[in-house]
Amino acid sequence: MTHLLILGGTTEANALAKSVASQGIPATYSYAGRVDNPRPQPLPVRVGGFGGVDGLSRYLRAHAITHVVDATHPFAAQMSRNAIAACRDAGVPLMALNRPAWVAQEGDRWQHVPDIDGAVAALSGPAQRIFLAVGRMHLEDFAAQPQHRYLLRLVDEPGALPMPNCEVVVSRGPFSESNDRALMQRHGIELVVSKNAGGSGARAKLDAARALGVPVLMIDRPALPQRHELTSVTQVLDWLAHSGVNLGV
Repeated sequence: MTHLLILGGTTEANALAKSVASQGIPATYSYAGRVDNPRPQPLPVRVGGFGGVDGLSRYLRAHAITHVVDATHPFAAQMSRNAIAACRDAGVPLMALNRPAWVAQEGDRWQHVPDIDGAVAALSGPAQRIFLAVGRMHLEDFAAQPQHRYLLRLVDEPGALPMPNCEVVVSRGPFSESNDRALMQRHGIELVVSKNAGGSGARAKLDAARALGVPVLMIDRPALPQRHELTSVTQVLDWLAHSGVNLGV
């Protein structure tokens, strides 16, 4: 009996869940629990961490998981590393549904940094108006550069913030280039700080920055151990079919 575990929280994971549910494949959708009001799913949902590699291995065995698809955010590196190790330990096939990284286009003014620490260090210098599009997990890191005025766009109300000068927009993507261009003009943005998340839902800020001639500080993706990766729901369904899952067709 097939039981698929989707490590989710992304647009791609949501699309996979919809397809899996429509074909009647037994599956569970897992949220990390970092968003207060996650999107409802057409599958049974669990929320929260597993307790590291050992905890995830136990979960796979206890729930008779036969396949795992890691469709987490490209920067959820620890979860992806845990999935690789736990699936190897439990003997469960693992596939990553990974959106391609963004690539600079003509007119883009990108400066690449390897990680969050590199981005924080790059912000030393005179005060600027910065669109800090990195999510709420890393706000404490950027508090080390308090001279800037930060624009934060977050999915949930953040509560107390570690920076003295910031404005918050609570909104959930996908976003449009025209709206992001207007947002950046309204706040006089001089620099965008972004993770290279890839995909279409959050790309609008990069298109808006190009249109306005605003530079982007681009945080490169973390390195992961070697794993099998696909880039579309159709490819994942094909992988499942070739792994012995009855897709009802």
